[in-house]
Amino acid sequence: MEATPTLFMARMLPGAIRTAAAAVAKAVGARGEDIALVDNATGAVNAILGSIDFAPGDEIVVHSHIYGAVLKTVRHIASRTGAVIVTAELPFPETTAEGITAAFASALTPRSRLVITDHISSPSALIFPVADIVAATHAAGAQVLVDGAHGPGQVPLDLDALGADYYVGNGHKWWMGAKGVGFLWAAPARQADLHPTIISHGYGGGFHAEFDWTGTRDWSAALALPDAIAFHARLGGPALMAANASVANAAAQRLATRFGTRLAAAPGLHAAMALVELPYDGEATPERQQQLRNLFMDLDCDIPIMEVGGIMWLRLSAQAYNLSSDFDRLGDLVDMVGQRQK
Repeated sequence: MEATPTLFMARMLPGAIRTAAAAVAKAVGARGEDIALVDNATGAVNAILGSIDFAPGDEIVVHSHIYGAVLKTVRHIASRTGAVIVTAELPFPETTAEGITAAFASALTPRSRLVITDHISSPSALIFPVADIVAATHAAGAQVLVDGAHGPGQVPLDLDALGADYYVGNGHKWWMGAKGVGFLWAAPARQADLHPTIISHGYGGGFHAEFDWTGTRDWSAALALPDAIAFHARLGGPALMAANASVANAAAQRLATRFGTRLAAAPGLHAAMALVELPYDGEATPERQQQLRNLFMDLDCDIPIMEVGGIMWLRLSAQAYNLSSDFDRLGDLVDMVGQRQK
């Protein structure tokens, strides 16, 4: 790319992008022609929301555990179009798959235009019953966008079978790819009206032409993603995902017992991430959330602290390199942070 930029961009890059998209598609149960490579899942969500012609009164159904950046994007679109935001309030804690589906179903109305559901929620680490949500949404006559930022590499995917209208995911999380690459999957019927956030020379040329060329940029992270996916497969692929979920859930239950607290949901609703209630007194506020995270960082521990349902939670994760002893050490750090607050 640096030695002969024009040769690379004009002759090599188009085919290389499609080859990388095909590798992503194979890993997520889809066709390569239905995949566009993007910088990240948030950018893909922006492209989808910006492409839908919302009318005043159209309802965008979100949920109470939605990722903050996605919610802000929805608010931006609603403020410009007159669309109405409807929130499905999820039961929490002690959540069930049936309760999540029921919350979405009860939020649907004849005005529902788009439903946004997570596959795995970032704040609460819950696995959503996406197939049931897709079915309920389509029965109501609405489209559904699945935010799968944490899905690829954490749970098996079969996007063709899922039948959503849109699915977005990241390559830099559980696939361990380089930062700056995600993907957007769109059902064939939705591709003609779908446009990237940057309109460039490909405009009007179709799904691939528009997303594969948005101007001069460094495609290194995207073109390296097939190697990251192959590395994940060499580590076990589905077996690695199952092992990570087992380690995370065992660690979460052990820490909850140690702290005398609880988990956010039964193990079946967690994969390689889980939420454990922190054993600290005090009000659950954004300021306190940041204060606690800073205290852990001071101890060389970067652990997400989540406020969900008015409770402070620790969100732990397990990847191929983690041992059970890592989580015992985490328990020690929770005790140390508790002492520093006194």
